[in-house]
Amino acid sequence: MSIPVVTVGEAQDDLVGGLERLHGPVTVVRRCAELAELLAACQSGLARAAVIAEGSEELTASLVDRLGAVGVAIIALTDNAGESSRLQSIGVSAVISSVESAALAERISEAVEQFSGHRSATSGLRDHGFAETGAALRSGPAQPVEAREPAGTGTVIAVWGPAGSPGRTLMAVNIAGELANDGKSVLLVDADSYGASVGAVLGLLDEAAGLAQACRLADQGLLDSESLLRVAVPVTLKSGTFRVLTGITRADRWTELRASALALVLERAKEVAEVVVVDTGFCLEADEELSFDTMAPRRNAATLRSLELADKVFAVGSADSIGVPRLVRGLAELYAAVPGLEPEIVLNKVRASAVGRSPERQLREAWERFGPATAITAFLPADPEAADAALLSGSLLLEAAPDSRLRAGIADLVCAHGQRNRRSSVLTPTAKRRIRG
Repeated sequence: MSIPVVTVGEAQDDLVGGLERLHGPVTVVRRCAELAELLAACQSGLARAAVIAEGSEELTASLVDRLGAVGVAIIALTDNAGESSRLQSIGVSAVISSVESAALAERISEAVEQFSGHRSATSGLRDHGFAETGAALRSGPAQPVEAREPAGTGTVIAVWGPAGSPGRTLMAVNIAGELANDGKSVLLVDADSYGASVGAVLGLLDEAAGLAQACRLADQGLLDSESLLRVAVPVTLKSGTFRVLTGITRADRWTELRASALALVLERAKEVAEVVVVDTGFCLEADEELSFDTMAPRRNAATLRSLELADKVFAVGSADSIGVPRLVRGLAELYAAVPGLEPEIVLNKVRASAVGRSPERQLREAWERFGPATAITAFLPADPEAADAALLSGSLLLEAAPDSRLRAGIADLVCAHGQRNRRSSVLTPTAKRRIRG
């Protein structure tokens, strides 16, 4: 069966004529004058491949994402080696403009076949209304096997919690600090599209929104290790350093955190850091009212994509009569939004005044009766004085309140080496499993 193709560019006449004379694997169904017309044609389901004869510099990861959402593979013609590399990084198959018609038809067929194979392989993942992107797209038709970049080896840890103030940011920044204190290279990412506050918690006077800058570079295919480190703010500790991609400073800028660009940022982050800690938003709604419009941005795409790409997810809730039911309901939404996810449950702000005597025991018994099957991983004690001291000084618990029980609980949660040594030189089986995880 012939593959329907749309083309764009003033230099397409010879190209189209050559493809049509083949009478073979591809058929040009529409010649478009500009990229907007091509997008509309693809959106209507007219084609399975798009050939960009001219104007490839207008392609971004977001546009590639939109075309991927409707099942269209993209092939662009360029003689510029730098542009070719950029295109490949955002999921576009690049070929030289002097390519012969038969060779181009073969590349189109290969691109469509690989793209279809990738979509089938990932069909088990929940569709949030935006295309599979990032590393997924780059393993598809866009990039020849010999040109692929090695995947980063870093680990992504996402911190999520339901609505309210369960302590997502407090956990995320202190997890990053404890890991850095343990000698790890760490990048902290503020991906909360509703109320980014990592910068404020750390006392950073940053209005530039490092994550937004990184996403813009990724969208243009210009994000490399050097540029990522340049937009990430360094935070220096007494015994270590980590970097921060600060979040958007106003909630109305959420459109800058597209899923496709964020996926590329996280993949690049895994190349420059051993651990990437992501502070996510609370909302998991998939914007169902927009599900029929694959061109529309999704408000919660940053949170959903971060959770999908995370190697480990901490789900944190407040240990009180309001926070626990919220966490239970939120976990049901989380399991539906990201099938197969196995988060580690953390109850924060544990105190007898809100639960009663022996709060951990009562919380565990209540959870076993009414909560999901996933057991509670950790209980973090309420320590408002330590938390306030850290917030007031714009620092971490390990600096503002190094001996606090809250700091010890977070350090133990991520198995910080220094904290383990302070407590005991013998690791429990559970701790060993956490280290390997």
